[in-house]
Amino acid sequence: MAGRKRNGQRGNRGGGGGGGGTPRQPQQQNQQQQQRRRRKPRQTLSHPAIFARSKGSETDVPYERVTLEQAKKGTPADRPVRVYADGIFDLFHSGHARALMQAKNLFPNTELIVGVCSDELTHKYKGYTVMSDKERYESLRHCRYVDEVVRDAPWTLSAEFLKMHRIDFVAHDDIPYTSAGSDDVYKHIKDAGMFVATQRTDGISTSDLITRIVRDYDVYVRRNLQRGYSARELNVGFINEKKYRLQNRMDRMKETVHTLEEKSKHLVHRVEEKSHDLILKWEEKSREFIGNFLELFGPDGAWHMIQERSGRVLQALSPYSSPRGSPSSSPTRGRSPSPPSHWPTLGFRSPPPSAKTRRGSPGSPGSPSSGGSGAEE
Repeated sequence: MAGRKRNGQRGNRGGGGGGGGTPRQPQQQNQQQQQRRRRKPRQTLSHPAIFARSKGSETDVPYERVTLEQAKKGTPADRPVRVYADGIFDLFHSGHARALMQAKNLFPNTELIVGVCSDELTHKYKGYTVMSDKERYESLRHCRYVDEVVRDAPWTLSAEFLKMHRIDFVAHDDIPYTSAGSDDVYKHIKDAGMFVATQRTDGISTSDLITRIVRDYDVYVRRNLQRGYSARELNVGFINEKKYRLQNRMDRMKETVHTLEEKSKHLVHRVEEKSHDLILKWEEKSREFIGNFLELFGPDGAWHMIQERSGRVLQALSPYSSPRGSPSSSPTRGRSPSPPSHWPTLGFRSPPPSAKTRRGSPGSPGSPSSGGSGAEE
């Protein structure tokens, strides 16, 4: 109930007075006109640029150009500065994109309109193109700096064309463009104060790209033959086709040999590294072996100490030496050897001397030198 009363009170206030709603109507109409004139911002990363209408701009607002000072200071959001840039844009490259980027960033609030000439005008005044006009239109539509594309743009800009598309400034490089019997097709634009200069990108142009293709014609023909294009599509004769295919085979063989050489070099390098590592390890192990050998068998080594200790043990376990011919030896250390007088008690007798010994031996009992009588007493 309270809400209804409030709504009713508001309704009575709005429509009660005779002149209460009249001052608001012109203001609402102006807002609606501004909304109609205001364009939604284009989503450059998801949608291509629009094509310009053949009759010109959609708005019904009278055409009033923006001065250079106003454009530099900045214009309202609903009144962007419309900058026009035209060209052929064959084989669209980075030089084209940089020129359009400069034109887009000339003023704080810029709407870039790009005019692309048709094949008929281009072939008449400049020469044959690689891409068709439809392909060139589409390539411009997908450039992030472009807001609107004018198809079949005129070669020379007229006042009617500028007014129809509500163009404030024309952007191009400052080098005089001689064409169609004129020393500079932009001279009247410069005189009118509508020209804004951009900088060219050195080292890249459509003519440079075509020159590269013509210079390396054989390379690109062989490339496309490898990719499956027929000789008829490439406009190549029978003999040249065989020559190019033979060259492709030779190149593949050279590439295979080069790959094998690289692999062999890599293998040799790895073997050298492995052999160097093995030599280093062998030297290290040999030094370790020699050191261990010297520690074990050297004069101060463990083996010498073991020999000394083993010798002492053997000497402790073995008896002292006995006289030669001793029939027995005592294992007890410290026992004196048997005296010579003990030998007869063992019952052993020496063998009897021979006759010659008895006769000839000076020490024998029967010899004259012994002083004996030769007979037993």
